[in-house]
Amino acid sequence: MNRLFGSVRSRATLGATLVVAVALFVTGAAVLQALRSNLTAEAGTQAEGTARAVASELAARTPYDQLSGLGSKSGPVQVVDEDGNLVAASEDLQRISGTVTDRVEPRPSSPSSSPSASASPSQSAPAREDDEDEDDEDEDDEDDDEDTETPRSQSTPEDEESEPSLAPGETGRQTTFSSGAATMDDDTADYRFAAVDVQTHDRGLLTVSAGAPLAAEHSAVRTALTVMLIGFPLLAALVAGMTWVVTGRALRPVAGIREEMAAITASEDLKRRVPEPGTHDEIARLARTTNETLAALETSVERQRRFVADASHELRSPIASLRTQLEVAAAHPELLDLDGAVEDTVRLQHLAADLLLLARLDAGERPVDARVDLAALAREEAAGRTGVTVDAESAEVAGSRGQLARVLGNLLDNGRRHARETVSVSVRREGDRAVLAVADDGDGVAEADRERIFERFVRLDAARSRDDGGAGLGLAIARDVAVRHGGTLTVGAAPSGGALFELRLPLA
Repeated sequence: MNRLFGSVRSRATLGATLVVAVALFVTGAAVLQALRSNLTAEAGTQAEGTARAVASELAARTPYDQLSGLGSKSGPVQVVDEDGNLVAASEDLQRISGTVTDRVEPRPSSPSSSPSASASPSQSAPAREDDEDEDDEDEDDEDDDEDTETPRSQSTPEDEESEPSLAPGETGRQTTFSSGAATMDDDTADYRFAAVDVQTHDRGLLTVSAGAPLAAEHSAVRTALTVMLIGFPLLAALVAGMTWVVTGRALRPVAGIREEMAAITASEDLKRRVPEPGTHDEIARLARTTNETLAALETSVERQRRFVADASHELRSPIASLRTQLEVAAAHPELLDLDGAVEDTVRLQHLAADLLLLARLDAGERPVDARVDLAALAREEAAGRTGVTVDAESAEVAGSRGQLARVLGNLLDNGRRHARETVSVSVRREGDRAVLAVADDGDGVAEADRERIFERFVRLDAARSRDDGGAGLGLAIARDVAVRHGGTLTVGAAPSGGALFELRLPLA
C-alpha cells in the first residue's frame, strides 16, 4: 500500500479523483435541491390556482355542493370557516395532513345547498344532547390539532396581521403554502397545499385549502438521483484513468532520467548525460540542470585527478632528491650536501603546506570572521623584502588574517621573481570594497595567459627550474582564498609595463 501511493503518479491520480468526486457530490446535491425546489414551487402554483378558483366560486355565492373544485378528478380541497370547522371537502377525500384541519367529513352549519341558510352557522344545528356532546369532543380534537399544526412556510403571523380586512366577495392576496399527504379513493400521495382566505357575502370568512400532487417532483428527483449514482462514479473513474495516463506520460522522462543516473552511478562514467525531453516544462529544466550538475561534477573530478597527479609528480622530485642525498651520505659521509638536504626538506615542507591549504579550500572551509587591516598587513609582509614599497590607507576587511597574509606573500614572491628592480604595494578604498594592488616592473603577463596562470601547477616559463619557479600553486591558492572571502583576484598590466595583481575584498 505504501509503495502504491508512494509515487507521484498514484498521488496525483488519487488527488484528482477526490477533487472531482467532491465537486460532483456538491454539484449533484445542488442540482437535486434546485430541482426539488422548482418542482415543489410548480406544484404550489398549481395548488394556488385551484384554491383561488374555489375561493372565487365561494365569493360568487356558489353553494358548497356545486363547487367545481370538489369533484373526484380534482386534488384534495378543504373549505374551513373562521371557527375552524370543515364545511366542505373533496368527494373522495379519506385522510389528509398538513392543512388547517385533518378532518375529511364536512359539518356545515346549514344545508350546503342553501347559501342563505348557511350565513349563521351557529344557529342552524339542532340542539340535540348527543350532538352537543359530539361537538364538544370535536372542538376539543380540533383544538389539539391546531396546537400541533406545523407552521405553513410562506406566511408569518406578522404578514397575516398586516393584511387588511377583506370586503364581502373579496379574496385574500396572500397564499400560505405547506406540504403534507392525503388519501383519495384509497390512493395515498404527497401533496403541496395552498391556503387562500375569502370573505363571502353570506357565510363569513372562509379558508380554502387545495393540494397539488408531488408525484412529478418525486419521480424527477428519483430519476436524477439514479442518473447521478450511475454517472458520477463512471465520470470519477474516467477522470482517474485519464489522470493516470496523462501523469504517466508526463513522468516518463523522469523515469528515463532516473535510469540514466543509476547507470552513471554504477559505471562511474561522468561523461554520460541524461536525456533531455524536447518540451519546455519543469521536467526538461530538471534534465538540463542535472546535465549541468554532471558536467560540473565531471570537471571537479577531472580537476581533482589532475591535482593528485601533479601533486604526486611535484612531491616525487624533492623526495627523490632528498633520498639520493641521504643514501650518498650513508655510503660516503664526507660527500654529504647538508645545505642541499635542508633546502629540499624546506621545499617539501612548503609544498605539503600548499597542498594541505588547497585541500581545505576545496572542502569548503570558511575563513574565520575577524577584522584585518590590509594596510597594516601589507607593511608587515613587505618588511624585510628588498625592493618592495608600500603606499596604503587603512581598510579593514573580514576574514582570516593567516590566509590573507598567505595571499599577499604569494603575490610579493611572484612579483620579486619577475621584477627587474621594484615591487610596489598599494591599498585603497573603492566604494564598499578594499583594493590591494601588487605591481612589478617586469615583463608582465600576456593577455592570453592572464587566466591560465591561476590554474594549479601552471608555470609559464617552461625553461625555468622548479627551484626558481616553485610548484605553480601560489597564484592558485591566492585566487581560491580571495573567492572564499567573497572577493576577486585579477591580473592586468602595470603602468611600468609589468604585471598588476588586484585583490578586491568587501569592507568590514
